[in-house]
Amino acid sequence: MIPYGRHTVGSDEIAAVVEVLQNQFLTQGEQVPKFEQALQRYCQVQHALAVNSGTSALHIACLALGVGHKDSVWTSPISFVASANCALYCGADIDFVDIDPLTRNMCTEQLEQKLRYAAEHNCLPKAIVVVHYAGQSCDMATIRQLTKPYDIALIEDASHALGGQYNGAPVGSCQYSDITITSFHPVKSITTAEGGMLLTNNTALYKKAGLFAKHGVTRDPDQMQGNSEGPWYYQQVELGYNYRMSDLHAALGCAQMLQLDRFISARRDIAEYYQHELAHLPLRLPLPGDTSAWHLFSIELTHHARENVFKQLQLAGIGVNVHYIPIHLQPFYQNLGFKQGDFPQAEAFYNNAITLPVYPALQKDEQRRVIDTLSRILDN
Repeated sequence: MIPYGRHTVGSDEIAAVVEVLQNQFLTQGEQVPKFEQALQRYCQVQHALAVNSGTSALHIACLALGVGHKDSVWTSPISFVASANCALYCGADIDFVDIDPLTRNMCTEQLEQKLRYAAEHNCLPKAIVVVHYAGQSCDMATIRQLTKPYDIALIEDASHALGGQYNGAPVGSCQYSDITITSFHPVKSITTAEGGMLLTNNTALYKKAGLFAKHGVTRDPDQMQGNSEGPWYYQQVELGYNYRMSDLHAALGCAQMLQLDRFISARRDIAEYYQHELAHLPLRLPLPGDTSAWHLFSIELTHHARENVFKQLQLAGIGVNVHYIPIHLQPFYQNLGFKQGDFPQAEAFYNNAITLPVYPALQKDEQRRVIDTLSRILDN
């Protein structure tokens, strides 16, 4: 079976983890700060905070921005549910902005219309979680321009996009956002097995997020109430969570960072080959681009039933997938009042989408097998 995604871990990564197991602290040693510094440098951002998942990073991003009860957060319906759940964790309401059918990212025209309506009806969001679907950055400059007059905070969900670029800068530099988060799940650009990172240029947000990630506990005299009682002293000043990353995970992340550019280059080569070899088939391809991190390569069928094609590919040993079922169609969100037809572009994309295999270790003969199998199915 050729999976749609797979981690790539070599002997250097294994040795780095073993070194921690044998000789270093397992939880709070030197590896987490080292990993944070590596992301900080790579993304050209002032602050990086490692946590135990991308979902945790989304949650503390909302908390640091003051999202709470009676607030509203908007995001894209084409994403994993965590992009919306993070608002509900804070007691806020959630809403969605439909996608652009070409980019599959948040549609800036839809956003502009929704913002205008929300301003007229006094229901503007506190924050917007902007999802970089499949590794291609949203049009962040336009989104910032649209939201700035309303003082809306922007969170970039770059779970798919580490290693990508936008306007000549790395995704994660927070040029146009308050916070960026990314994920290190095994099928992402790099992996720490499980893990995430919060990136920001705002020192106050960084400190708040750090409190929420670490039980709300601090040893920083500047964050305490009153005076320290000694070098052992700490205070809980917020109701925080245990979202810390361990040194084991960070050691794997540090070793993976050395491979990141190679991984992204391999993904781009795979995407380019798909673009060239599938161009003649009756389907819609993602927009080409050499700035995407190419976490996913999702096609849209135009003349064939998705279920039939999906099953035939799986029977041929090709582990395709679908990304994503629109969040507003999930039963939990339908119980909140969302319904089919609310976001037609997202629904239309989902109805025809199939994700083809993309991962750095995908061999050319394996990709050729994917292409030939799909061609045979669609030619029938």
